[in-house]
Amino acid sequence: MSTANVLISLGGGVALLLWGIHMISGGVQRALGSRLRGVLAFGLSNRFSAFSLGLVVTALLQSSTATALMTTSLAAGGAMDLIAALAVMLGANVGTTLIVQVVAFDITMVFPALILFGFIINRKARQATARDAGSALVGLGLVLLSLHLLTEVMRPVENSQALRLLLQSMTSDALLSAILAAILAWAAHSSVAAMLFIMSLAGSNVVPAPAALAMVIGANLGSALNPLSAAMGGDPTRLRVPVGNLITRLVGAAVSLPLIGPISDALLALDPSPVRAAAHFHLLFNVAIAGLFLGLLPLEARLLTRLFPMKVESSDPGAPLHLDEAALRVPSVALSNAAREVLRMADVVEEMLRGSQDVLHRGDRDRIAEISRMDDSLDRLNRAIQRYLGAIDQENLRESDTRRLSDILALAINLEHIGDIIDKNLMELARRRLKSGLQFSAEDSASIGEMHSRLLDHLQLAVSVFMFGNVEAARRLVAEKEGFRDIERQVTQRHVLHMRSGRRDEIETGSIHLDVTRDLKRIEAHIAATAYGVLEKHGELRNSRLTSHAAGEAG
Repeated sequence: MSTANVLISLGGGVALLLWGIHMISGGVQRALGSRLRGVLAFGLSNRFSAFSLGLVVTALLQSSTATALMTTSLAAGGAMDLIAALAVMLGANVGTTLIVQVVAFDITMVFPALILFGFIINRKARQATARDAGSALVGLGLVLLSLHLLTEVMRPVENSQALRLLLQSMTSDALLSAILAAILAWAAHSSVAAMLFIMSLAGSNVVPAPAALAMVIGANLGSALNPLSAAMGGDPTRLRVPVGNLITRLVGAAVSLPLIGPISDALLALDPSPVRAAAHFHLLFNVAIAGLFLGLLPLEARLLTRLFPMKVESSDPGAPLHLDEAALRVPSVALSNAAREVLRMADVVEEMLRGSQDVLHRGDRDRIAEISRMDDSLDRLNRAIQRYLGAIDQENLRESDTRRLSDILALAINLEHIGDIIDKNLMELARRRLKSGLQFSAEDSASIGEMHSRLLDHLQLAVSVFMFGNVEAARRLVAEKEGFRDIERQVTQRHVLHMRSGRRDEIETGSIHLDVTRDLKRIEAHIAATAYGVLEKHGELRNSRLTSHAAGEAG
């Protein structure tokens, strides 16, 4: 086999490996959906349970990078303690070694069975979760198949003197071997991919066992660089977890590299296979680091907190705070980030509603201008959220996540429309009343005040529906929407009486009051729309408000 054929075959084998890992990670993420982030945030009462959780989640995902992204997001947002987050990463590093342990043995009968059963499950299962699990099994089979292919491709290398000399010269020094493997793992975005390549080299006797073990150290260092690069350029607190993870591996490398010869001899004495020696060292390296650092995590957390202090929050209310670009590859995290940003929009709308209530009663030109600026911030947040949602990896979204994305987008659009109504309609009416010097009657002021109070209460209900799917709150939102129709009817009737009186000031004031009522009713409709998705999901939403007779005539 020519050198070109070997390199192309190696590239194809690595590509198949990465695609298999992608299928595993995507299948598990779709199967768990938004629960994956909740799994990470649950049960973190101490560093030992956090370590176990990180191990299990990463063993399922087969991607410590995905675990690192979720952990970094939770820790930076304050949802996870830094010590627990660092413990999760120690567990994640051990979790990635499990697949390597499996493939260190004869797998020729394993990967066909995994691909076959995974395919059958994916095609025959009725539930989406089972189909996603089938995809993950196929991915695992492809990972094992890729190792088999890589091993077969490397066999001719033993007879290629030129390739052997090239690889041996590049791995003649332990430090150089580690650097080479670190670059490989960083470029592949996978320590598993690097490890399988290293094991192929070791199994073909292209590199000696000490060099293979040094490359294992490099692979662990290289895979720690990807989460670090993803956290660059934002809030410094996002660097705490990836830097802490890199520090633990650097310490492990500094201790292990000088002892690589004796370690190699000891492992080969236990098992003469260089492939299994590399796999065992990969496991022992990460277990030893975890054993060393689990007790030192409080000290490490204090050091990282001092090195990367919390960034002073932007004074620009229109600047998004939670839309982390690095989290886009993990849809469950990205959706949670977008939801948090939508809640910021809800806070801005609440402040605008309170402000509009104030200026409609008392009148304050500066306050009117301030509310208009809030609407500008609301528009910018909405645009940022829509761009972020559009960039989420749609392939790994399960049906429930797709619904969640639609709910987030719908609420963001409704809140932006509410801001426009307040800015362009209510504030214009406030300016009109202020310019003409008109005063609302006590009855009109009480009516406007009551509607604002209801809207503020309903906005909180909408947030509850959005965050927790509260069915009772959703029912109340839709039921109380009818109350605004009654208020509008009453205000319209009073305005007709004002018109009959012929008094210009009463007619003008009544006209403004009626316009305010209709605008507040429109705001109520946008707020109540939050309930429709939840009620439809529970089968409590009618298709039409028309009676069956009227609907039949319309048809």
